[in-house]
Amino acid sequence: MKDEYLGRVLAMLGEPSWRYRDPDSWHKLESELGGSLPEDFKVIVDAHAPVQINGHLYLSHPATERWNLAEEIRRSSHSWSQVEWDDGEPEGDPRVSLGTSDLLFGTVDGLIPICGTDRGEVIFYATRCAVGQGSLFVEDGEGELFEYSFSFAEWLYLWLAGEEVTGGGSAFYPGPVALQDLPMTPDERPEERYGPPCQ
Repeated sequence: MKDEYLGRVLAMLGEPSWRYRDPDSWHKLESELGGSLPEDFKVIVDAHAPVQINGHLYLSHPATERWNLAEEIRRSSHSWSQVEWDDGEPEGDPRVSLGTSDLLFGTVDGLIPICGTDRGEVIFYATRCAVGQGSLFVEDGEGELFEYSFSFAEWLYLWLAGEEVTGGGSAFYPGPVALQDLPMTPDERPEERYGPPCQ
């Protein structure tokens, strides 16, 4: 897969571990969802997840018992499906882009929550919005959604570069990327490591 942003992101994140790469786990998850997730997202997740990036962004993996992406998608979709939207909500309503009157979660006909932050921001993937890779919708933790019609790798690159792509005031000072593997047992305490210095 050729994607200039995917190459940039992988370079920023540093040496991949590929600890849990497992095509069958992706196939099972995508069969459950009824469609494919972005290829660049899968490459980044396979290379580094489960991981916390820059102390905020969490990436889970479909092949692990803890920090399991399929379970995270199910749980988050269930929670979002319970929300009763008032008129004019959510701000940045994605139903127009999705071409639907219902706001669905966890399905290719709606929004699939693929990752989130410790600040309450949620990144959704929508397969039916744009050509090619689909669109991303980012909920800023305050009920407002922002649509980005570019790839997950481009979104992540901009986030790592300090751009405000999770809502106003969300940028942070860019620098070498901090990564911390998520603990796979209750006693594990993974150390923080860093990607290469920014160029």
